[in-house]
Amino acid sequence: MQSFVAAVIQTNSGPDKSANLSLASRMIGEAAASGAKLVALPEVFAWRGPRSEEAAQAEAVPGPITEAMGALARRLGIYIVAGSILEKTEGEARPFNTTALIGPDGRLLGAYRKIHLFDIDIPGRVTIRESSMRAPGDRPLCVSTDLGRIGLAICYDLRFPELFRALCDDGAEVVVMPSAFTRPTGQAHWETLIRARAIENQCFFLAPNQFGATAHGFDNYGNSLLVDPWGKVLARGADDGAEVLTAYLDGQELARVRRELPCLEHRRLKA
Repeated sequence: MQSFVAAVIQTNSGPDKSANLSLASRMIGEAAASGAKLVALPEVFAWRGPRSEEAAQAEAVPGPITEAMGALARRLGIYIVAGSILEKTEGEARPFNTTALIGPDGRLLGAYRKIHLFDIDIPGRVTIRESSMRAPGDRPLCVSTDLGRIGLAICYDLRFPELFRALCDDGAEVVVMPSAFTRPTGQAHWETLIRARAIENQCFFLAPNQFGATAHGFDNYGNSLLVDPWGKVLARGADDGAEVLTAYLDGQELARVRRELPCLEHRRLKA
């Protein structure tokens, strides 16, 4: 893995797709100007509105959003993880929740469909039925780049360690997880689980998150994170506020951690 600067972007996206894309493009430009070679946006960065409108807002991948992000990646010469997009496909009424990795030449290098869908009911606080509006993916995705091997996940996936072990087994050195993590669950588990996934899989972990109120009646947690393979927090976002967070990902540090504590080689129980 190379050493490079990475950035995550924290936003509070709403139902105005044009405004969301304009803000994302501006913040990606800020990240690139700070030296970032990999920039990641949060989950549903391009549009987030009423559940009843999701199917109408979905689009193909590749499609207009990935093409716009591709043009920006090509102009800036960087990799972009395009948060997540509501992906329309033939034969499925519900859109997939899909993140896309775009290379510095503007090409779509891979698209991951969120596998684990968030269905919860906390009486008096929040009820979410993601599976009623979105279809689940069925396969992990890890992509080789000239920065290193990048694994992709989305939000609720964080609670399923077997997914991240599968990415690790497929060579992931950096995991990027766009999110719209809720405030109650975020306060309880966000940092703990992210640091655990980084430590147990000895990888860098980038977690751009939404913040603030949503159209669905609950708040997102913010606190976007960049974490190293030792579990050290390299950068952290605020509870509220749109911001660009950057950190230097040291490839030699990754190699040192894996060499000095070779727990990945010591595994005895494997799927």
